[in-house]
Amino acid sequence: MMIRRISSAGPFEAKIGYCRAVVANGFVHVSGTVGEGPDVASQCRSALERIGRALEEAGAGFADAVRVHYYLPDATEFEACWPILAETFGANPPAATMLECGLIAPEYRIEIELTALLPQ
Repeated sequence: MMIRRISSAGPFEAKIGYCRAVVANGFVHVSGTVGEGPDVASQCRSALERIGRALEEAGAGFADAVRVHYYLPDATEFEACWPILAETFGANPPAATMLECGLIAPEYRIEIELTALLPQ
């Protein structure tokens, strides 16, 4: 089995010891990803853009997503992300779970972790 690591060169990767995504055994495993912006909706879009770049580098896209986890410090903010997520995944929605929990820093309102199946 070959393992390929995809780095975004973000500051936390070196500090913590992880990479943006790992391609292994026909899957793309994208690490928990936060975004930039003043509110949960803009951070959601930004995180999805980062995830999209990792998927593209791996040879996949959002249509190939099979599982996604959303982490939010305040579950009541999740509804603001629903239209963005519906637009992103369209006719190919993955299995999903939303969890309310603390994130690495208080300015972050959402973190998204995703697994995709590489297209054949």
